[in-house]
Amino acid sequence: MQKALFLFIALIVSCGIVRANDDDSLTTQLIQQIKLMDSVNKAMKYQTGTVKLPNGVAQLNVPKGFKYLNAEQSQYVIHDLWGNPARTDVIGMLFPETGGPYADSNYAFIISYDAMGYVKDEDADKINYDEMLKNMQSSEKEANVERLKQGYPSIHIVGWAQKPYYDKDTKVLHWAKELEFGGEDSHTLNYDIRILGRKGILSLNAVAQMSELSLVKRDIGKVLNIAEFTEGNKYSDFNPKIDQVAAWGIGALVAGKVLAKVGAGAFILKFLKFIIIGIVALFGAIVKFFKGKKQDESYVYEQPKPTEPTPAPVDETTPNP
Repeated sequence: MQKALFLFIALIVSCGIVRANDDDSLTTQLIQQIKLMDSVNKAMKYQTGTVKLPNGVAQLNVPKGFKYLNAEQSQYVIHDLWGNPARTDVIGMLFPETGGPYADSNYAFIISYDAMGYVKDEDADKINYDEMLKNMQSSEKEANVERLKQGYPSIHIVGWAQKPYYDKDTKVLHWAKELEFGGEDSHTLNYDIRILGRKGILSLNAVAQMSELSLVKRDIGKVLNIAEFTEGNKYSDFNPKIDQVAAWGIGALVAGKVLAKVGAGAFILKFLKFIIIGIVALFGAIVKFFKGKKQDESYVYEQPKPTEPTPAPVDETTPNP
């Protein structure tokens, strides 16, 4: 998306079409947005390899093709850039190697930890997930009333994009939903992974558009094996004499706090929609110009002035091994 915008702005400048005395023009806004995107992308510091998560109970083994963004930067992306509710439980984000906060046709996994206790998995084989989906859809209205009060769009669960599956050997649960935010035509993908531990669960929540489902499914096998609990915090380390048992089971993890936490995708779509509307508007102006329609006096032709390239900023940080 960012490259496309740069090319489009370059076309406008090369054609010499500018709106005189209009500092708030859509072109100016787009250029400012591009500069912001570029500065954010350059500021992000990613990690690969073995990454110890802030809480110390788990770690990531980030392989080639992926990169990790730490807790502080992730919270900035989720809240300040994407406009979602602040989440203190977020301990990082996982991006594909070519991904980033503004990357087009890509996705990201938000990583969080919930010390809810030891989740028993005896009910895993007895759950009717189709019936669960109907119950979740019927409870949307009440949850959406609260979301709207807080200034966030309503959420409708369209259906399973990937029906829930629990691997008893690895203690990993994963599923995906197709969501509709605030009546948007473009639907959002919400892919969830829950890794069960001794004292809680590690969550990886994918934020993407439905068009990215194939990309997520392509990589999901690798992502399922990226996170692991450290020694003493694994599911097998549970001690019934001293450890707390969670009030929730496997089924409750799937049907639980989703509506209160999901929302980043909606704001990504709103951001992209702004860009697309801007491009359409600018393109319309160019078409009118070249068709020889009566030129508005606010338009003038200016010969593009040559500019010297700006030196790239020097990154003085030490590369991650």
